[in-house]
Amino acid sequence: MSRWSVLGSGVAGLCIATLLAERGETVEVITRPERRAASYWAGGMLAPWCEAESAPPQVIEWGQHAAAWWAKRIEGVEQHGTLVVAPPRDSRELTRFASLTQQHQWVAPGEIEPALENRFARGLFFSAEAHLDPRSALQQLQQRLLAANVPFHSGAPGGQIIDCRGIHAGGTQPALRAVRGEMLILHAPDLSLSRPVRLLHPRFPCYLVPRAGGIFMLGATMVESHDSSPISARAMMELLSAAYTLHPALAEARVLESGTGLRPAYCHNLPEVRYENGVFSINGLYRHGFLLAPMMAEQLIQQLTQEMTHAN
Repeated sequence: MSRWSVLGSGVAGLCIATLLAERGETVEVITRPERRAASYWAGGMLAPWCEAESAPPQVIEWGQHAAAWWAKRIEGVEQHGTLVVAPPRDSRELTRFASLTQQHQWVAPGEIEPALENRFARGLFFSAEAHLDPRSALQQLQQRLLAANVPFHSGAPGGQIIDCRGIHAGGTQPALRAVRGEMLILHAPDLSLSRPVRLLHPRFPCYLVPRAGGIFMLGATMVESHDSSPISARAMMELLSAAYTLHPALAEARVLESGTGLRPAYCHNLPEVRYENGVFSINGLYRHGFLLAPMMAEQLIQQLTQEMTHAN
C-alpha cells in the first residue's frame, strides 16, 4: 500500500482511518472543522433487525457486524436491545412492523422498561441490538488515531485519497442526494430508560435514545432536501408531541440542543465503496452511518489488499 489521505472526519472517515492505522499504514485525516459531519447528529443505534422494516437486505446483513466492531475499539457500546412500541390506536403499525422484521419477541413493555409500565399493552423487543453515544464514539476513535500519531489537519492531502466527505463530496459525486434529518437533545432526569425506544406512528414515527446523565436524543425526521437550516417549527412540534405520547415526563424535559444533518444517499439508499478518477471513496451511508461504516471500511480494506496482492 502507500500513504493515505482520508478526506473527512465523520464516521466513515474515522472508521477507514482506524483500520489503516491498525494495519500499520501511514495515514492522515484531512478535516474541515467548520463542516460538521452528519454523524455528529446521529442517534447511534446499532439496530440491523429493526431496519429490515424499510431497508434493503444488505443493511441487515452488513449491520450485524457493527456492535462487535465498535465494542472492540471504544467504550460505551450498550447491548440492551431495542424496544418498539405503538399507541393503542396505532396497534396495526406494530403488527405490520413485526411482519417485516425478524429476531424479535412480543413483550409487555413495562416488564423490560419499568418507566413504560401501563403505557403500552405490547411491544417488540429486539434483544440482539445495541446503541452507543455517537459523539463519544467519534471522539474516542479520533483519540486512538492521535495516539497512533495519525495527524489531523486542514491542509493539502499528501497521499492516495480516500474521500469520506459525505454530502460535501457532491461536487465530485453528482449521484448523491441529501436527506435532511432533524433531532433534539433533551434532558429528562426523572425518566430512566436502558435502551432505545422506537415509537411507531403512521405519519411521524420517532425514536428516543438514552445517553448518560438523563440525556436523550430524540429523532429524527426524514426530508428529501438539501436545506441545512435550523430545525423547523413543525418538525420540533411533531417530535415533541411524539415524545409526550411515549412518556408524559418528557413534557417537562429541557431542550438542550436542536440540530439538522444532511445524510448522503444514493438512489438505492445503500452505501458504496467506489474508485473513480484515481480516488477511492466511501459514501451514501444514508441514515445508517454507525451501523454500516465499519463494514464499508472493511470492504475497502479488502479491496486494497486484493489489489496489492495482484500487483505483487
